[in-house]
Amino acid sequence: MPDLQLLGLLVAALGIGWWLGRHERKRDNNTTQQPSLSREYFVGLNYLLNEQPDRAIETFVAALEVNSDTIETHIALGNLFRSRGEADRAVKIHQNLLARPSLSAAQGSQVQLELARDFLNLGLLDRAERLLQTVIRETQDEAIRQSAKRRLVDLLEQEQEWQAALDVAQPSLVNQHQDIRRAAAHWLCELAEQDRRSASPSMARKRLRQALSTDEQCVRANWLLAKLEHDTGHYKAEIKILKRIPQQDRDFTPIVLEPLRSAYRLLDDEKGLERYLRELIDATPTTSAIIMLAETLQQRDGDEAALAFIREQLFIEPSLRGVDYLMDLYRQRADSEERERIDLLKQHTHSLLEARPRYRCHRCGYSGGQLHWRCPSCRSWGTTKPITGIEGE
Repeated sequence: MPDLQLLGLLVAALGIGWWLGRHERKRDNNTTQQPSLSREYFVGLNYLLNEQPDRAIETFVAALEVNSDTIETHIALGNLFRSRGEADRAVKIHQNLLARPSLSAAQGSQVQLELARDFLNLGLLDRAERLLQTVIRETQDEAIRQSAKRRLVDLLEQEQEWQAALDVAQPSLVNQHQDIRRAAAHWLCELAEQDRRSASPSMARKRLRQALSTDEQCVRANWLLAKLEHDTGHYKAEIKILKRIPQQDRDFTPIVLEPLRSAYRLLDDEKGLERYLRELIDATPTTSAIIMLAETLQQRDGDEAALAFIREQLFIEPSLRGVDYLMDLYRQRADSEERERIDLLKQHTHSLLEARPRYRCHRCGYSGGQLHWRCPSCRSWGTTKPITGIEGE
């Protein structure tokens, strides 16, 4: 039995024992008989100590009558069932509580919230959504309302109802919680992508500006704004926006390089590209920027200029991709025998480069070859970034 579940049962057992003892003292207050706990309590405790949690819980529930003093304990028992993967049994306990006329308004809202969590665990999303909306609308307890809002936002996000999630989260959750603020910016980006696909660029731009207003560190918003400018042939504006991304988060520098090179070349401005690449390397010497500048020098000044530059940079910023590119340059100058040796080495570097992930979530460590704005593993928004360093970009 997992330690956390055992601890939860022990806490619940102590709560039940406290209530039963208090109940017995009240009942025997006018007699000389010593107060005693019910037999069922000790039977349940014995089951618990003998690692028979199912029978222990059933015994505790049978021993504990429902009244205003035991509501919290019943809620705790229902939550314990849910944590054990038995949400259907949790539903029965929480529904039984809701049928009690002795519940206060706050207790009723709390039980409804827990019942909604049970339904979420069972995948009954429509029922969970209706309950959460009821709690948000009717409860006078602000803490319960905010908790219900968070649950509802999670549900709407799961169903990809981006606008509905925004409507619930704004303004209180967005202002109070950084993770919700970051997520809200991405919901706006999702809506902007829908607008872009439906040929509504003006609405897409509006949503992306809202995303940046919500979270000024939202790289994705600028990434999509740059794509909109590219779609309409505004390459200078595209370059200007792409240059904001390394200022937001330098780890994302590698993703802007190819669209930047494309935009500069469409403007026939190779010098502008070289100048900006040198600025980037001075500020953030990523492998991608170093190789791109080496390729630019090779095209303009020949192999020697590219060789001299890449050798110098590898001493400063060693990387597997840099070594692989350096071997390409040497191969072009080698005779047939040397090429065979270089090709053998390149087989190894190629295998290593193919096997390595390119992106990693900074929250859970999930890695892969594709940039996900929302981590497929931990479901966090904006935490997956390019891997940089000796084997990265």
